[in-house]
Amino acid sequence: MSHETIAAPAAALPVRKGLPAALWALTISAFAIGTTEFVMVGILPTVAHSMNVSVSAAGLQVTLYALGVAIGGPILTALTSHVRRKPLLIFLMGLFIAGHLASAMAPNFIFLLASRFISGFAHGVFIGAGATIAASLVAENKRATAIAIMFAGFTIATIVGVPLGTFIGQHLGWRATFAGVALLGSIGLIANLILLPDHISNGRPVQLKDQLKVLQNKHILLVLAITAFGYGGTFVAFTYLATLLEKVTGFSAGSVSILLLVYGVAIALGNMIGGKVSNHQPARALIIIFALQAMVLFVFTFTMHYKIPAVLTLFLMGGLSFSSVPGLQLYIVQLAEKYLPGTEAVSSSLNIAAFNVGVAIGATAGGLVVGSSIGLAGTPWIGAVLVVVGVLLTVYSYKTEK
Repeated sequence: MSHETIAAPAAALPVRKGLPAALWALTISAFAIGTTEFVMVGILPTVAHSMNVSVSAAGLQVTLYALGVAIGGPILTALTSHVRRKPLLIFLMGLFIAGHLASAMAPNFIFLLASRFISGFAHGVFIGAGATIAASLVAENKRATAIAIMFAGFTIATIVGVPLGTFIGQHLGWRATFAGVALLGSIGLIANLILLPDHISNGRPVQLKDQLKVLQNKHILLVLAITAFGYGGTFVAFTYLATLLEKVTGFSAGSVSILLLVYGVAIALGNMIGGKVSNHQPARALIIIFALQAMVLFVFTFTMHYKIPAVLTLFLMGGLSFSSVPGLQLYIVQLAEKYLPGTEAVSSSLNIAAFNVGVAIGATAGGLVVGSSIGLAGTPWIGAVLVVVGVLLTVYSYKTEK
């Protein structure tokens, strides 16, 4: 996902005018990480068939990767906050590559799940560390631009990386997809090695006790729940989208990679629009975004049976599913400023974990629905129910803060 985090930047390095080449190393790494997070959606049917497991069992790969990000991210960020930034990023990309090579060579399904879980660790720490490094590479008035450039890697991944990875998986096998992602990670590692400066300030260390303090605040905890349900609800259907489009709508496997490209373009547009509408009153904007998202998911329950209406609904689904990200990040930072000043970066980091808890909840719920008597066609409306929980929580938070 294009997880746009608002990070507390490290002390800026002396820089030349313009944007340093090191930023592109971070963007390449973000592209590799963004690709692997969602490419599983496109190759899920292929993995299920190859590993001789059900589609709902194959969906556990999405769940475990997200849990790797959610659990590994906050804990490892705190444990590695004293480690020099450049060696840390190179180690993370090495871990990412190793995890994907292990996935590509997985002898059985359990091994594949374990390698996906470990790959998620690299993702979780990279988001926080990468954002602070990006901010430290430029002058103060260009920090937001630098962070946005790095996160553009995630956005490009949804438009290019995921459809391409799906296409490779369908024609050369899912192992080739993971090998391709490992190759992307290798390019990112080499770019970081060559382009990143050797001395980058670590910034303020993130302590586990800071994270626990944030988790004890009911106002911030409520936003984390909003993130998990509001954002995660879409993943009930999205995790099984390729299977749904093939088995229910009747598209060929080859068409799915094109449809994922359409979905990726919608995500990029939705992210930009969501950022604009959430600038002033994020909670109010989130209520509208989540309400529309729940409606579109419910409508998809009916339109998925017809190709043209399904594609139109799919585009709206993509646009709305990620439009909440900027608003959620801004809202949690605002509440951290209000109730726990000085914990803005920690709160933002924990919200990234909450996004991935949402992915895990959505993917797990989707697996249970697909494996039950409700079946694959029930995933959109079950997802809508989870998003409605997000709407109700956001309304409650908005009224409380008013």
